[in-house]
Amino acid sequence: MISAPSSRGPASRPYCILFLLLVLISCALLLLPGCSSDKKNEGPKGGQKKKTAVPVTIATSQQKTLPVEIDATGHVEAFASVEVRSQVTGTLKSVHFKEGDEVKAGALLFTIDARPFAANLAKMEAALARDKAELENARRAGERYALAAQKGYVSAEQADQAATKVATLIATVQGDQAAVEAARLELDYCTIRSPLAGRTGEIRTDQGNLIKANADTPMVIINQMQPILTTFTVPGQQLQAINTYQAAGTLKVLAVAKNTGGKRLTGSLSFIDNTVDPTTGVIRLKASFANTDKALWPGRLVDVRIQLATRPDCVVVPSQAVQIGQKEPYVYVVKEEQRVEYRGVTPGMRYQGETVIEAGLQAGERVVTDGQLQLADGVKVEERKNTPLAKAEDDPQGVKSGDSKARGQQ
Repeated sequence: MISAPSSRGPASRPYCILFLLLVLISCALLLLPGCSSDKKNEGPKGGQKKKTAVPVTIATSQQKTLPVEIDATGHVEAFASVEVRSQVTGTLKSVHFKEGDEVKAGALLFTIDARPFAANLAKMEAALARDKAELENARRAGERYALAAQKGYVSAEQADQAATKVATLIATVQGDQAAVEAARLELDYCTIRSPLAGRTGEIRTDQGNLIKANADTPMVIINQMQPILTTFTVPGQQLQAINTYQAAGTLKVLAVAKNTGGKRLTGSLSFIDNTVDPTTGVIRLKASFANTDKALWPGRLVDVRIQLATRPDCVVVPSQAVQIGQKEPYVYVVKEEQRVEYRGVTPGMRYQGETVIEAGLQAGERVVTDGQLQLADGVKVEERKNTPLAKAEDDPQGVKSGDSKARGQQ
């Protein structure tokens, strides 16, 4: 029998050496890519990346004279509104206007069939004429009885009865006269005219319908729109400031109807309610506007500003330049070599997309308005043009809804 050579013999040593060499070569190959990648990432100064300037938008603080205002949101309502109803029951004969027409005071609106009322008036006038004739006859008879009683031809009782009949007929005639006036008034009510100048609404009834006197549903509603009112509320704590400034003269009120392109209308404060709502803590006010171009329409929402006074020499910056930090509001001021400086400030009132800086900044200093999240004290920046987003944040119309704080009240 032939046996296999033992693995522990001298012939197996070359294989072990070859195996060890292969393992060492494999480890060396694995280490080479790591070393080469480390060398590639190293910069000329030991792996430090080159710092670049942060692109930002910059604006210059300015000194301006600004109004002290109170902002609110309100709605438009008609200066006067009339629900037209018939005061008599009858058939609607004709309608003399169209829905939405502008009508003048006294303009003819509706005509109700007047024939039954004319007949009733004639009946009342006939009764008046009859009773007047009886009264005249009774007066002559009373005079005769009074003269006969003096001569003893008739008794005093008969003379008194004649006088009583005269008094009774006088009262009857007076009643007839009142009935005639009532019938004439009902005949006049058959012609319905506009009590004010304004714009008509929807016609609630058609020609030929039976109209009931003082019906629940009006025939038409007329709104007076020139002048017109806006109603709004402000916090009750602002009432003292409003009364103080109003004592010096009429307060101007600016209104901008929503979704109208920002056109401003100027009016005046015309009404302050006599009670602060205890539930909400607000008080209701009204302002009157001429509304010559009918830009304000009843029911529309408007942004309202009450101008109390003006503040001169205010240092202002775009509102987006002011950031809110953990300790304080701040801005980044661009200094020499285009490096920024962290600066704590005291912001005041806001007006037309700008914020007044009460302390911490001077007019003429340049501040960062966009890109603050990438900045820190001493970081270098480069100026870029305003982006559309930055422009959209400026609020060029200057009326902000829901802000009812007095601007400039410190």
